[in-house]
Amino acid sequence: MARWRNGRGRLVIRPGRGGAAVTVPLEIATSYRARTRGLLGRDALAGAMLLSPASGVHTFRMRFPIDVAHLDRGLTVLAVRTMPPGRLGRPRLRSRHVLEAEAGAMAEWGLVAGARVEVDLGDRGP
Repeated sequence: MARWRNGRGRLVIRPGRGGAAVTVPLEIATSYRARTRGLLGRDALAGAMLLSPASGVHTFRMRFPIDVAHLDRGLTVLAVRTMPPGRLGRPRLRSRHVLEAEAGAMAEWGLVAGARVEVDLGDRGP
């Protein structure tokens, strides 16, 4: 598995069952500081944010509800849920990464439990 650094890339969602791949802009937060800040202080998010390593999140002091997807080491989605502001999410066993997006976005992308995702860094490398 690649080790990522803070930055930007693209998230490629492979829904399975013959569905077409979906690509969305991705922000990557791997340092303690970047993961702690996350989406705090923002009014919106274009695309998704990947927190790594992470097994759980909270939405205290957030301004908008978010979709949260827990990913295992192989980038398979373990669970997807929507969290309103002011909540503490339970950590998921086997979760090594967490994806965050605006509420409703993951359903539009077809991101469900069992789907696989890829992180495309373009020319940047791991």
